[in-house]
Amino acid sequence: MEMLGNRRLGVTQQQAWEALNDPETLKKCIPGCDKFELTGDNEYSVGLALKIGPVSAKFSGKVTLADIEAPDSYKLSFEGQGGVAGFAKGASSVSLKPVADGSAGCELDYTVQAQVGGKIAQMGQRLIDGAAKSTADDFFKRFDAEMQSRYGPPPEEAVDEAAAPAEKTGAMAGFMQKLGIGKKAAPEPDKDAG
Repeated sequence: MEMLGNRRLGVTQQQAWEALNDPETLKKCIPGCDKFELTGDNEYSVGLALKIGPVSAKFSGKVTLADIEAPDSYKLSFEGQGGVAGFAKGASSVSLKPVADGSAGCELDYTVQAQVGGKIAQMGQRLIDGAAKSTADDFFKRFDAEMQSRYGPPPEEAVDEAAAPAEKTGAMAGFMQKLGIGKKAAPEPDKDAG
């Protein structure tokens, strides 16, 4: 399997670099990850649950960083065992650079080459590729949310919100709606569920 992509991140290159090298951040952002611990020099022990089609497995393995050029790039290799479900191993390169047009944020480019074996390999390449793309998309959604919780929204979003005040509800009107007085807003999702 081979996958490559480019993402624009709403944080500085240094902030992204620090987050991509922080085991706790990675543990939060990698779907199904319950362990991402530093075990040696640029080596991590990883545990995650993965589901591809009908096959679910708990993988344990290691990730090793190499060719580190802070805060620009690194390469990583990974290998994991999922028992009867099979194995995965491969390599990835990650690079960060300032946004070309000079606006806030940075760009992340990545490539992944991976091999899978066992029951997972029997799922078919299309299913495996779809699961890998979905996992990458989920990672970046979580990563963006984590960066926004730490550093606030990217500057472009803040400007967009200021440019559209008509959509905002005034503080008093919002307070009155919560009390059930005045014009009703669209129903909110049930906050108690979950």
